[in-house]
Formats: sequence, structure tokens, C-alpha cells
Amino acid sequence: MYLLVGAGDPLARLAAWCKRSRPTCVVTLAAGLRGEEDLDGCEVVALPHPMTVDALPTPPRHPSLIVVLDASPLAEDNVLAALSSRWPSVAIVGPEPEGDTVVADPLRPEDLLLSAAKDRVRAQERQTGASVLDAHFAGLKEGSMVAIFCHDNPDPDALASALAVQRLVERRGLQGRIYHGGLIEHHQNRAMVQLLGIETTRLMLGWEIADVLAEADAVVAVDFHQPGANNVLPKDHVPNVILDHHAVGDLPAADVAIVHPEFSATSSLVASLMTALDAEMDAVLATALAFGIRTDTLGFSRGVSPADLRALSWLNAWVDHDLLRQIEAPPRSREALEAFAEALGSMTLEGGVLLAPLLQLPNRDALAQVADFLLATEGVDTVVVYGPRQGRVILSARTRDPNLHLGRTLANTFPDGQAGGHRSLAGGQVRFEGLVDHDTPVAGDAIAAMTDVLRNLLGGEADE
Repeated sequence: MYLLVGAGDPLARLAAWCKRSRPTCVVTLAAGLRGEEDLDGCEVVALPHPMTVDALPTPPRHPSLIVVLDASPLAEDNVLAALSSRWPSVAIVGPEPEGDTVVADPLRPEDLLLSAAKDRVRAQERQTGASVLDAHFAGLKEGSMVAIFCHDNPDPDALASALAVQRLVERRGLQGRIYHGGLIEHHQNRAMVQLLGIETTRLMLGWEIADVLAEADAVVAVDFHQPGANNVLPKDHVPNVILDHHAVGDLPAADVAIVHPEFSATSSLVASLMTALDAEMDAVLATALAFGIRTDTLGFSRGVSPADLRALSWLNAWVDHDLLRQIEAPPRSREALEAFAEALGSMTLEGGVLLAPLLQLPNRDALAQVADFLLATEGVDTVVVYGPRQGRVILSARTRDPNLHLGRTLANTFPDGQAGGHRSLAGGQVRFEGLVDHDTPVAGDAIAAMTDVLRNLLGGEADE
């Protein structure tokens, strides 16, 4: 049981949070109670006047933690000593210690003020960012064309975020179209697009991209912030809007740049913007955003922040869980199974690093599926699966090594946007010419060269 001592709104808000995890008893003055709804579900000891600690009519259950926000309900000269006397060995979070009393975690007024200020700043920043974004769209003529760009081979986070932006655009009477380079090949990504009816357009040729940019009244970059790096936007193009959660140095150039690394997924960021705008939500969009958050946090096992949990909590009221299960477990293709067979035959392992080269790569989807599967192998900390496709070696990498940042390591090795990603999940597409010094490099030579690079980069020569 948590035992909370205090008064007013701070006490009610803390009680509302504490009662989610365990029974909570609140000690306060009756005169300060105003029918606080946040106290519903708590045992409330409402005192007619301040009392000594020994006289408190608290429940018989022994508290596991005592938190003193405001000592006014207690008629004690030394509140902490009195609490420690009645409940020895119970940790206390409260004011600065008095005398020899030990406080588990001193709670200074300036700490409360700083914490509250941070919460207000974050909330106001979300509200302000949402308002600026909405005002930007509202400033366009009705019927204007908004081009929404995902990175190449968009993942669920990018697809869901793009769909949400399309909805925000349409609520302002504009037309929004979603574009990407590369392919949507991962079986879950394909299932997501098909089951949720997400319409996307793949751009391959320079003139196609130029035409889209010429016709667009606004360009939105979703889940990336650097034009030309793993996306089809020209390097010198400045988007009108950037929405991303990846960490950056200097804020990227754009009319509106909303980049918040405290979110673990752009889907969480976009959901928070929609919350601030009171935008309409439905099962399709909520399911898409929830799946985007789930995949970018590796099933909530990587870097989930309070901001992500708040977004997911809001979305959960609309999520279609049957639809979500269908997206998460679609059938595998026969081509993917052939890639599994080749990887199992070609893989090598040394020092926890497993390399699995493929000479026959039916599609990019197979790489990610094989990498996810092999990472669960005993003795494996890092997996890289790679194969040739259209003059490039395509990589899919996973790691559980806390000392390795895969995305940064690959990005430093293969510059110009050829590779990158997160700490534990990354990928790339490296040109044959950057690996082999031949005028007409062939796939086999490029794969062999990539194997040598990865052995040197990730930890020595591998043995079968």
C-alpha cells in the first residue's frame, strides 16, 4: 500500500497515478476536499483537523512507501521522525530530512516546481506544434495537393504516420497522396497496406519525382528528416513540413519541423498531434498507428517512453485487435521460405555475430524475416542478412548487444544514406561499385566483399 500525505490538486494527481499499480491510502484535511474524482478508488482519510501520526485512523495494512507532499495534515514538529517511529523501515519520499531521520528520496519544493514546469513545457510544445501544423495546412487553398513522402521501403511506422497526415490534410479540404521509393515487401507491411486500404504510389524515375514536386502545393516528409538519404527526395529539396522522431543535430530546414526524439515512433508523435487537435479517430487509423508504435519499439521491448504509452493509451479505445492480429501474423510466401533455407545453409557464426549471405534474393521482405528469426538463435547477439538486388547489396541487421549501435555503425561505414537505422535494428542498400573495384561487378563478388567488410566491422572472421 502507498500512503500519501498532502492536500489539493498535487495530491489528487499523484493518487490517481499511484492507484494504477497498487492500493493507495490518502491522508488529507477534510476542509481541502472538493470531491476530487482522482481520489476515486483510493482509501481517503479525511481529517477534521491536523492530527499526530500516532492518532491517524489509517487502515491496518502496513504501507510499503510513504510520500509526503504537504505536511499540513500532521500536527508534528518533526513529521519524518514521527512517521519513521510508527512505521519503521518504510521508505519515505518527502521533504529534506530533519535531524537523524533518513529519507529515501528527499522531495524539495524546487524539484516539484521543475517537474511540473517540464510537464507543462512538453504539453505546451505538443499543443503549439499541433497548432502550427494545422495552421500551415489551413493556409493552403482548398483542394491543394499535398505530397506526403515516406522513406524508401516504408515500414509500418512510416506508413501509419503518412496515413495520419493524409487524414489531417483532408480535414482541411486538401488532397493528400502518399509516395515512397523502393518497395513494400515485408509480409507484415504488405498485409498492413492491403487490410487497412492504405493507398501509396511508388516513385522510381527522376522525372516522376520532379513532376510530383512541381504539382504539389506542399511537401511533407514523414519518419525522416534528411532529403536524399534513403528517400527519393532530391538532396537539395526543402520540405514544407518534417515530422520525425529520429534524433538530429541541428533542426532540419522546413517551414514546420516537428522532430521529437523523446518519442520512440513517429506514430506516437503524430498521435499526440492528433490528440492536441482533437482530430477524428477511427479503427483503421488507430490500428495503423498502434502497429507503427509496436514495430518501432520491437513489441514494446525497446525504448518505450511515457510519451509512447500516452499515445497508445489514447489509441487503444479505437484499435481493432482482430485486424491487428491479422497484420501481425500474415502467411509467409514460398519465396521467403526458400530464403530461409539458403540462409540456414550459408550462415556463419563467430563471437555472437551471425552473417547470412544470400545469392538468391526473391525480395527484400525475406531479409527482414530471416534476420528476425535468426536473432533468436542460441549464442547469437548480432545478425546481418544480405543479398544482391538491382546492382546493390541489401542489408537487414538486428542486435541485442547493448554496446553496439547498429544504425550508427553502418551509417559511418556506408555514408551518403546507403545504410543506417536504430540502435538494435538497421538496414541498408550498398552499391556494388562501393564494394568491388571492377568495371562490371557481379553479384557474387559484391556479396563476398560485403562479407569481408562485415567480418572486420562486427568482430573477426566467422566459422561455419
